[in-house]
Amino acid sequence: MKPRYFVSSLLLVLALGVAACAPTAPSPAAEAPAPTTAPMAEEAAMPDIVDTAVAAGGFTTLVSALEAADLVGALKGAGPFTVFAPTDEAFAALPEGALDGLLADSKALSDVLLFHVVPGKVMAADVSDGLSAETLQGTPVKFAIVNGKPTVNGANIVSTDIEAANGVIHVIDAVILPQAEEAAAAKDIVDTAIEAGSFNTLVAAVQAAGLVDALKGEGPFTVFAPTDEAFAQVPAETLEALLADPEALGQVLLYHVVPGKVMAGDLSDGLSAETLQGAPVAFSLMADGAKVNDANIVATDIETSNGVIHVIDSVILPPAEGEGAAGAAAMGKDIVDTAIEAGSFTTLVAAVQAAGLVDALKGEGPFTVFAPTDEAFAQVPAATLEGLLADPEALAQVLLYHVVPGKVMAGDLSDGLSAETLQGAPVAFSLMADGAKVNDANIVATDIETSNGVIHVIDSVILPPAEGEGAAPAPAAAVAGNIVDTAAAAGGFTTLLAAAEAAGLADTLKGPGPFTIFAPTDDAFAKLPAGTVEGLLAEPEKLRDILLFHVVSGELTSQDLIRQHRAMSLQGRSLTVNRTGQNVMVNKANVLTPDIETSNGIIHVIDTVLIPTTGSN
Repeated sequence: MKPRYFVSSLLLVLALGVAACAPTAPSPAAEAPAPTTAPMAEEAAMPDIVDTAVAAGGFTTLVSALEAADLVGALKGAGPFTVFAPTDEAFAALPEGALDGLLADSKALSDVLLFHVVPGKVMAADVSDGLSAETLQGTPVKFAIVNGKPTVNGANIVSTDIEAANGVIHVIDAVILPQAEEAAAAKDIVDTAIEAGSFNTLVAAVQAAGLVDALKGEGPFTVFAPTDEAFAQVPAETLEALLADPEALGQVLLYHVVPGKVMAGDLSDGLSAETLQGAPVAFSLMADGAKVNDANIVATDIETSNGVIHVIDSVILPPAEGEGAAGAAAMGKDIVDTAIEAGSFTTLVAAVQAAGLVDALKGEGPFTVFAPTDEAFAQVPAATLEGLLADPEALAQVLLYHVVPGKVMAGDLSDGLSAETLQGAPVAFSLMADGAKVNDANIVATDIETSNGVIHVIDSVILPPAEGEGAAPAPAAAVAGNIVDTAAAAGGFTTLLAAAEAAGLADTLKGPGPFTIFAPTDDAFAKLPAGTVEGLLAEPEKLRDILLFHVVSGELTSQDLIRQHRAMSLQGRSLTVNRTGQNVMVNKANVLTPDIETSNGIIHVIDTVLIPTTGSN
């Protein structure tokens, strides 16, 4: 295969994703299962693999490639074959010109296509972590189970077990490349990053810090490479200062490098690894992907001749103290100026100004601020926010409840920890599989260091208790509306709200409660068969029955529900709550967003409409 067509494609298509959907894999096995040689009797009436792909749509590029490589006849043969079929979108992700080059080189194209075909019939249930299987191209593919989802050579298997007369198709989201070609095409870490074209700032930084020769060395190294977009999030002045200070810049860059070759499959939740800078980085595995410190790992296992690159979406910083630490505080602004420069805290900054707290938060400190984003403030009903902005004393109480004296880093947090705020009442922290919380707000970004403290970003406004010394005159009910008003302000629940009106439940859900409601989104209702919603809106009693199946008396947090495992709905049948991996499920619905507090209860957002059945208890 011609290496020029594939060096850059490696960066785009060899990503070990975590979002694929497939049955749970069995226990690991060392070798591929024995192929099924006797086709099912009913398969005789099925189309073969090629015709199945043509009929499915979404594989036009693959079919064209098979024709260009003269492989159609082979894949219409007796088989059986197992084909890992890249979608049109997978081929479209190849670098510009790569596909044209392949189509003009039938031998290279044939090698790539045959690398997607395994002799025999390998079903999804046969796949296990670490399994390898020989391909018709001659080199094996390797399977991995990442967060319960299967991959083949880093490509996500997004649909499985599409049976054909002469085998089975599994759909993948990337074009995979023969290992021999990968080895031949691989350049060192620096040259791979240069050729990718999406790491221009990183490459310039490596050059400015005098680290090019080191990262072109023997290694092996594992590099967590921030994209140009990741560097664009760094304030321009800070980046310029770093580029002008090779020593500080070198410390930041070396904090992105781990000695040795650490593949995605080697990562585990809670793992830490020493960097070349000297301080360790920490890894967390969540339902929607992996993180290093607070950066999302968005692409993995880009192999090079002297190590491996994993792509991340933000620049990570070494701790502020310790040998060689760069420390954002040394280059940073105070808390207020940092928030202003970030651009995503305009409402918070306006509130701090309206409450007369600017000078306090520009003071010596140190302070720890849990900063709600503009999106977090947008969840507060408009009238409530306007009322707070017009009442500086009440507003100040709410804002000071987001500030803890001293400098509390993410690593200082522990499950059940509480900390006194400048408002006077404490906040409580909880550590869960999918991240940390302060009260009921998710901490979505941590350890943004400033010259007078640290900022942690949160996704909702938190409220001081309604009673107690120093409590805000505006209790939770003043900021959070009732269940109906909260859902209306949030957006995304128009079908649910229309259904509640049609069923005569809107006033009930505005009542004193408290209630716990599992709220299906508009997308959840859209998944119902065509005409179902319209039919239900015409049958208020049946609709009422379904909606009450989503409501539980009392105020139950996600932790309460997990502990209880069951909850009795107002419809009279019980709901089952389980934690599956990192996900919380109610019956067969995933909880997308838990613990949205309102003045008369709590909302858990779900992705599926719950339908009571005679089997519900």
